[in-house]
Amino acid sequence: MNELPIALIGRELGLREKQVHAALALLEDGKTIPFIARYRKEATGGLDEVALAAVRDRAELIRELDRRRSSILRSLREREVLTEELEKRILEAPTIAVLEDLYLPFRPKRRTRASVARERGLLPLADRIFDQGEIDPGAEAAKFLDPEREVGSVDEALAGARDIIAERISEDPGARSRIRDLFLREGILRSKVSGPLEGEGSKYRDYADCSEILSKAPSHRVMAILRGKKEGFLTLHVEPPQEKATAILELLFLRRRRRGPASPATDEVRSALEDGYKRLLAPSMERESLSAARERAMERAIGVFAENLRHLLLEPPLGERTVMAIDPGFRTGCKVVILDRSGSLLAKEVIFPHPPPRAVQEAERKILDLCERFGVEFIAVGNGTAGRETEEFLRGLGIPGDVPIVMVDEAGASVYSTSRAAREEFPEEDATIRSAISIGRRLQDPLAELVKIDPKSIGVGQYQHDVDEKALKMKLDEVVEISVNAVGVDLNTASIELLSRVAGLGPKLARSIVLYREENGPFRTREELKKVPGLGPRAFEQAAGFLRIRGGDDPLDGSAVHPESSGIVEAMAGDLGATVEDLIRDPHLQERIEAERYVTEKAGLPTIRDILAELAKPGRDPRREFELFSFAPGVTKIEDLRPGMSLPGTVTNVAAFGAFVDVGVHQDGLVHKSELADRFVRDPAEVVRVHQKVEVTVLKVDLERKRISLSMRKRLEVADGEARP
Repeated sequence: MNELPIALIGRELGLREKQVHAALALLEDGKTIPFIARYRKEATGGLDEVALAAVRDRAELIRELDRRRSSILRSLREREVLTEELEKRILEAPTIAVLEDLYLPFRPKRRTRASVARERGLLPLADRIFDQGEIDPGAEAAKFLDPEREVGSVDEALAGARDIIAERISEDPGARSRIRDLFLREGILRSKVSGPLEGEGSKYRDYADCSEILSKAPSHRVMAILRGKKEGFLTLHVEPPQEKATAILELLFLRRRRRGPASPATDEVRSALEDGYKRLLAPSMERESLSAARERAMERAIGVFAENLRHLLLEPPLGERTVMAIDPGFRTGCKVVILDRSGSLLAKEVIFPHPPPRAVQEAERKILDLCERFGVEFIAVGNGTAGRETEEFLRGLGIPGDVPIVMVDEAGASVYSTSRAAREEFPEEDATIRSAISIGRRLQDPLAELVKIDPKSIGVGQYQHDVDEKALKMKLDEVVEISVNAVGVDLNTASIELLSRVAGLGPKLARSIVLYREENGPFRTREELKKVPGLGPRAFEQAAGFLRIRGGDDPLDGSAVHPESSGIVEAMAGDLGATVEDLIRDPHLQERIEAERYVTEKAGLPTIRDILAELAKPGRDPRREFELFSFAPGVTKIEDLRPGMSLPGTVTNVAAFGAFVDVGVHQDGLVHKSELADRFVRDPAEVVRVHQKVEVTVLKVDLERKRISLSMRKRLEVADGEARP
């Protein structure tokens, strides 16, 4: 850690050196980001999870650069080509790109035109021409004729010399740096059709003849064009203004004479320069600029996915209610389950309210009977096939007590239903029943259920199959971990999957906790965790503050007050002549606490304030309150939509170009970012989030391609089958 440039990281991230140093020290000591953000605020100056992750990631990039630097130096030393000056430049290289430029001339490479020319003894000729002195290139070339080395003519000798010069120019670090900057700053991305855009290729019609500055191209467009190229529907090229590239290279390599004409050798160098740029340097920079654009686009796509996932995981829970959950279907019927307030399965049924076959009366009887027998408080209906039709059927039953019916996003439920976790939890049930259970539990507590599913299967990503799988997984896992720890986990009811996301635990310890719980009954205190096999002091320190015990022996165990701070709370209570229970129950006692009195060397004012906030609302859930939502009645399929219709909907996905909204017709509509508000919107995430309830206007319906255009702006009129502002 001492070798890391702490000051540089601080400047880049806008943080103090002390904050960066403390964060890296804690991370290297094995502390998790949620733990540091919550319980080590004094050390880091209050860095949150985002800032801590940025410090970690920047440090890893620097370490990666140093690893590559060491590898290059070792290679050059072994081949005895490392000079003092080259070593100095390598040690000072600030980026991987600069480092690779310095190494390029020495990198072992396949046989090239330049290497063939060197084998033929033409390097001295190339050096003399490149010097651009007062020589006659033809006369010089004649000295190198050698039939045994296959140099039979002056033209062949000059061509070989130009090949050497072209490669030298293309590998020059200064030239590469300036041409790279030109490509990255002014390179123009051009895409064209490489074949008929039919079937799968029809989605690339918008990119059939696209041209824009690469650095300004939106990430989603870059990803789409790159996918089109990969699938063989598009060709693409990146090129900056030719005259600027030529001017840069001529300035670097052509010798100018103050008086008289330029040396004849300069014309040879100019010819080599043009060839080297077109054949070697431009293709290399094109690959680099496309790679850089892809990296930026992937980073943006992963960021969008992560933000959508965070909102989805932190959706407000219904809470402990008895729920009827239905996984709808036509031919195979609707799978119905009853879940108690803790999510346990009480009953299951299959009904057939839709053709084929159809048994409406029996379906009505079963639903009403289940509602009455189990005191159903809410009904959750999956939003997949037959979802809206099932909702309409239920609303027509007149269920006593006016039980609310909620459409639940079932994306990924089928993935869970066939997973190992689902099989272990419900070994006697088939996949369809498990899917219905998952739908119901998503309503009760979205976070607790969604952690059982691979985040990539939840369906809130953008070009998720085109991004780096490892980077995506790491980011999404981090979002899940931060979300779980922000909410807290009930130690006595949490699943293995949920516990494994608690800071400091992981799958192995989570399984040990559940086994201990099954063998010994519910935990009475968090201290009892220390009896779990394999769970040592370090894991306990990391995890304890994020675990909750309701109705346990220690009232603080139901809060986010870390056990290491329990002595502070006891001191507060003692100073007021009260018990800890009194302190939690009585807001007037809490108001009498002077926070500054309890500051210690380990617990600063931020920690004391967090403790007081927890005493006011022990184990508070940071998620919003649950609110009911229902789609417009009678609108259940895309054919029901008309331009100008105003409809309620829920945001299912947010992308860089807009938001997708479910209006209850089995096909999400798109609100382009230009239609999100009556103002310019740079980033859709500024306006909407996943699962947000919105009011939209139908702009256009394309039945053939099953596309729905929506708007959240105010509309004034409808003409020619399309709504207009």
